[in-house]
Amino acid sequence: MHVDNFFTKWMKDVAADQFDNGSVPHVIPNVLGSNAGGSAGWADVSTIIPWNMYLLYGNKDILKNQYQSMKAWVDYMDGVSKDNLWNTGSHFGDWLFYRPDDDNDGRAALTDKNLIAQSFFAHSTQILINTSKVLNKEENVQKYTILLKEIKKAFVEEYVTPNGRLVSGSQTAYVLALNFDMLPVGLRAQAAQRLAENIVNYNYHLTTGFLGTPYLNHVLTRFGYQDLAYTLLMQKTYPSWLYPVTVGATTIWERWDGRKPDGSFQTPGMNSFNHYAYGAIGDWMYRVLAGINSGTDPDGVGYKKIIIKPYTENQLIAENVQEQYELDPLTEVVANLQTYYGKISSSWKKEGKQLTIQVEVPVNTTARVYLPKNDTSRILEGKTPLSSSKEIDVIGNEDGYTIVEIGSGQYNFTIDN
Repeated sequence: MHVDNFFTKWMKDVAADQFDNGSVPHVIPNVLGSNAGGSAGWADVSTIIPWNMYLLYGNKDILKNQYQSMKAWVDYMDGVSKDNLWNTGSHFGDWLFYRPDDDNDGRAALTDKNLIAQSFFAHSTQILINTSKVLNKEENVQKYTILLKEIKKAFVEEYVTPNGRLVSGSQTAYVLALNFDMLPVGLRAQAAQRLAENIVNYNYHLTTGFLGTPYLNHVLTRFGYQDLAYTLLMQKTYPSWLYPVTVGATTIWERWDGRKPDGSFQTPGMNSFNHYAYGAIGDWMYRVLAGINSGTDPDGVGYKKIIIKPYTENQLIAENVQEQYELDPLTEVVANLQTYYGKISSSWKKEGKQLTIQVEVPVNTTARVYLPKNDTSRILEGKTPLSSSKEIDVIGNEDGYTIVEIGSGQYNFTIDN
């Protein structure tokens, strides 16, 4: 929606209201006073937004303008930490996570607030390292790389058992630990398995709040649980993204159960029916289901170099899950993204054993497209097999995908499965 101008201006407001010690207020403009700030996941707006604006729009200016603010926030967390462990302060935690009304056996998905804080401490530090590289601040790259290593070491010592289990067994705990690479490589697969098992134990439902939800399906996809991510997306019973739709919602709610399954409403003191947080699933739908991504190297950000890698498989974990929850198979996805270069389109459709993928690439850009088939003789662009095409540059194969490099224009790929 071309929000870069808005966020460029608003991030200046963030820097203006940032406290002298580097802490960031809960809301900007700060109307809550001098003690209302420094909450993990909220104050990290000072690093997360500038970095994402750079990736999505390709403009370094927001990084240059916000660099001191970004650095001040990381330095604040470092300053209030003891032995690189941030376990002090007031935090909102995984706000509005799943909790049954009559929770007698501990089904509420509570996540240790300090575990969350340490995770975002690492995340913002990583963003500061990335930003320092873009701005050629090599001294700070080295300084904060050393700090990041110590932050993750402290996380493992404090929150991970010798067998690799987190002290909080919630979905959000495992999602943050995996998404921010808090765990040694050797412990990540079993952590992802524990996350998957947790979801199954909640009868194929999510339990995440504001801080875990944006990363949940991304983590599942990254670690090979695409079917589980798809199941969560299409789940219709509470708590889920589609549950509100079944009771008439036309906007994203603040709570998973703003209107409860019994028809009653949540507390009127805090029950917004037009709230963004859980809508973060849209990022996964664009990036994974439709597969539209921007390159991340300095010459590729802002969709100068486009990556199209749609996820077209949605086989559910078990047929009984599909039957029990009446989950629909996904046979068609259409996504368009307006960039400063023009419109990017990625759509796919399944009909029988045939998969069609249509791609539109704007002028002055290139796209790397991942087609889910190794055999180029079974992939057509228009009516021409890739194996004999002189127009399409096939650059390799990877994990069952044929990778092609294309320039601006419209393309129609047909894959015979």
